[in-house]
Amino acid sequence: MNEFVKIEVALADAVERLTPVSESPRLDAELLLARALDVPRSYLFAHPEDELDSAAVKRFSTTIESRTKGAPLAYITGEKEFWSMTLMVTRDTLVPRPETEILVDQVLVRIPKREAMKVLDLGTGSGAIALAIAKERPICDVTATDFSAAALAIAKENARQHSLPNIEFLLGDWLEPVAGQMFDIIATNPPYVPSEDPDLERLQHEPLTALASGADGLDAIRRIAVDATSVIKPGGSLLIEHGDEQHAAVAEILQEAGWKEIGVTNDLAGIPRVTTAVR
Repeated sequence: MNEFVKIEVALADAVERLTPVSESPRLDAELLLARALDVPRSYLFAHPEDELDSAAVKRFSTTIESRTKGAPLAYITGEKEFWSMTLMVTRDTLVPRPETEILVDQVLVRIPKREAMKVLDLGTGSGAIALAIAKERPICDVTATDFSAAALAIAKENARQHSLPNIEFLLGDWLEPVAGQMFDIIATNPPYVPSEDPDLERLQHEPLTALASGADGLDAIRRIAVDATSVIKPGGSLLIEHGDEQHAAVAEILQEAGWKEIGVTNDLAGIPRVTTAVR
């Protein structure tokens, strides 16, 4: 990309480069150029003839190069929208997916607005699930765990930025930090990709420990299904997000662990996405 190019030319060049790697090359290009110029996207539409100086060209080119190499847009910009909140993300956390909002929605329908319940989010990562629940149910006490101190630091900062004081963050592996406590609802989006799945190559920029879980991808779910029984109140619910074709296997795991009233909720594409069970 040459120096002092017009906005419309810079965008056209970026879209061409991004088309092979992105499902939304135009949007990606606009977001990255707006970031390079520190202006809203609307500025690009209003000033297509404006020229970029050499510093802006360099900033824009660097981010486009990262995107062409497969880096998620959220890691380049350092943020991702989830549940109408802008969350900070880094390579220490997964990029929150739209599908996970189905999990949040299923948690919320189980919490009356005027009831103060105790909710646990396992493997919180960026804190997306915990923050969404805490935002929508401010009188509830939300606890979020993660074994990664770096991820937990991001989650804490996200909670601070959104002024959500009703979340407690605990460092540790799955349920270990909450031994002896009791919860009304446990929600989790655990790793569920088989360790040899070729799709992991496409996801190489994200933390492997938050993606893969054993030969069939269900090792973390097996552990959660068993260990969660010791911290859930009678009649309490467990909600697990999982992969496209795992709902039957997840239901069997939960049944073997003694859970009842096992059901599944589809995502917007009609794919079984969240399995629920009652203790």
